[in-house]
Formats: sequence, structure tokens, C-alpha cells
Amino acid sequence: MGGRKVISEQTIREAARAGQSSFHAPPGAIVTPLAADFARSAGINILFSPAPEANQREGDSTSNPVICIGSDHGGYALKSDIIEWLKADGHQVVDLGTDTPKSCDYPDFAYAVAAMVAEGRAGRGIMIDGVGVGSAIVCNKVPGIRAACAYNEFAAWNARAHNDCNVLTLGSRSMGIEVVRRIVNVFLDSEFEGGRHARRVDKMTDIEERFSRR
Repeated sequence: MGGRKVISEQTIREAARAGQSSFHAPPGAIVTPLAADFARSAGINILFSPAPEANQREGDSTSNPVICIGSDHGGYALKSDIIEWLKADGHQVVDLGTDTPKSCDYPDFAYAVAAMVAEGRAGRGIMIDGVGVGSAIVCNKVPGIRAACAYNEFAAWNARAHNDCNVLTLGSRSMGIEVVRRIVNVFLDSEFEGGRHARRVDKMTDIEERFSRR
């Protein structure tokens, strides 16, 4: 994988079973919330090396050309296809895993995609599971993320133009590669229209902030 490593709860559990009191994570690794909670309960320190300059915050995601992409096992093959043609089109792509078609938990990778976008390290995120709904739910739990499970080109355009969505979720078992290609292209090429839509997005953010303060 050419992107940031995802440290899942399972990874930390394996470290605990091995009797480790610390776990060394590579620079820029994304630790899922469940992994962090289990590490605290198990008394395992997650240690990071100093992050290189390339991993520092890159600024406002609206001007960041980086696209981060993740999937579970069900979306692994489709993710590989998407990455191939996005790179061929000249996009900067960061692959957040999974790295194999072996069964895994989509929330870990959906969180990694959402976190990278929320932190400003990527301007857009794409997450693929079997249907796309579960990943959208996970991504939308992260403050600052507006994820849309788009099933056609109009939904993808509306998600960007009216809702200023920054993460697209897709279902590998509900659509073919050519449909996916068109959806992704529309999502990446469409711009937020602002105007009356900005007022509505601001209201979404206000609701998010109210619950974040609780």
C-alpha cells in the first residue's frame, strides 16, 4: 500500500496476545478509535516516529488535489481498478487499504478515509464496501465530513453541487465498473455551487457542532 497504514483494533489485540507493552506505528499511521481504546485498556503504548514533512497538514481540503481511497474486502478489486484509472488520468491517489481480499471490517477503513479528509490531508475521499451505505454512516460520524453514497451520476453531482460532500461511498456489489467510473468522474469534477446551498450546508454544520459540544 502506498498510503498511510491503518492500525485496527485487531492489530493491537494481536500485539497484546504477543505480550507487547508497546506498539510501534509507522509515521502518519491512522489509529482507529477502537484500536486506541483497546490499547489504553490493555496498557499498550502506541509509539510514532516523528512525522516527515510530507505528512504535515496540507491545508484547506478544498484546494488539496490528493484523493484518498479505501475499501473493505468486498470493495478491494474495485478499489484497485479505480486507483489504476485515476492515476492514469493524472490524479494524486493515496491508497489506505485494505491490501488483500481477506475479510476485514469496513469501519476501520471508512474511518481512515474520513479522518484523512477531515484533517485536510486529502481534498476528496472515496470508500468502497459491498453496498456503500455502511461506509457512509461511518464517515458521517467524523466531524467535518459529508459523505454521500451515490448510485448514479445525478446523485454524485447533487452531492457535490448542493451538499458540498467531500467523501464518496460506493457499493461494489450494486453497480458495474463503467457506472462507477462515471459516478467518480462526476463527483471529482463537480464544484459546490454555494448560494442558497451554502446556507443549508451551514445548518448541517451547526447541527454537527451542537452535538459535538455535548
